[in-house]
Amino acid sequence: MILTITLNPSVDIRYTLDSFRTGTVNRVEHVSKTAGGKGLNVARVLRQLGEPVAVSGFLGGELGAYIRSEIAQLGIRDAFVPIRGRTRNCIAILHQGLQTEILESGPVIEKSEQERFLRCFSEYSVKSKVITISGSLPKGVPERFYEQLLDKARGVPVLLDTKGSLLKKVLASGKKPYLIKPNQDELNDMLGTGLDSLSRLTGALKSPLLAGVPWIVVTLGEKGAVIKHKGVFYRAKVPRIEPKNPVGSGDSVIAGFAAGMARGFDGERLIRFSLSMGVLNAMEEKTGYIDPRKLNGCMKEIRIETVHEGLADEEGNR
Repeated sequence: MILTITLNPSVDIRYTLDSFRTGTVNRVEHVSKTAGGKGLNVARVLRQLGEPVAVSGFLGGELGAYIRSEIAQLGIRDAFVPIRGRTRNCIAILHQGLQTEILESGPVIEKSEQERFLRCFSEYSVKSKVITISGSLPKGVPERFYEQLLDKARGVPVLLDTKGSLLKKVLASGKKPYLIKPNQDELNDMLGTGLDSLSRLTGALKSPLLAGVPWIVVTLGEKGAVIKHKGVFYRAKVPRIEPKNPVGSGDSVIAGFAAGMARGFDGERLIRFSLSMGVLNAMEEKTGYIDPRKLNGCMKEIRIETVHEGLADEEGNR
């Protein structure tokens, strides 16, 4: 089983409009509602890959009940902890090629609810081959909470996907996840350096802050990724596609690494398998969805090269 953690989930509402006007009424015909949160995107992709998966975090109120019903229909095991507060909405308005987002901050998590979650996490972690932790911390939860989870994982590989500032605090504490997946901007913010070439990017991955992390995956959007594993640097290039919805592609990559590791994949095979999930997600209208029938073809189109530092100076991020 793979355990995915989303501490601050939401119901994601997407309104699609031809035009959006402020200060007046906007009528919407195209509405979608989804059980949202980065870890829930991960879990959906894992189920489509046929992996047994459990999800955990905090849920409360009628929106929490909606999320529970959604994941039950997908065959995902519900390990969410009930809370007194109410789960949030996150609204995206798609208009004229733009996306305007309205994000609620979410409930405050009480100390007793945090303790209940930690007991649940300990119970499920011993049953898990891989654990993924995604997204932000809800209000009331201390900044060291992810460090506690890394301690309680008891040697199970943890894939941590969170924003640069929080990730930096986890790494500075000496707690090292098995994999991290910052994008280029997040890595730049975390290390405070301009990463405008491949040589600078690979150089940044040698930072003492990142030492001890077995897998470092820096996603570059349509340009692919730069990966460091066991002291080897890889440059992976993904096929060009006409994206329908790239939202959730990073979460899909995490799902790919989790599933691949659970299946015993390593090296270039694992990279190719995992990055394919991000491409396949971008090809679908729904967030956190892939078409597994296209997987083999996509994997064949991903190009992976070992980066030799002497050559990196000339290539940049092309």
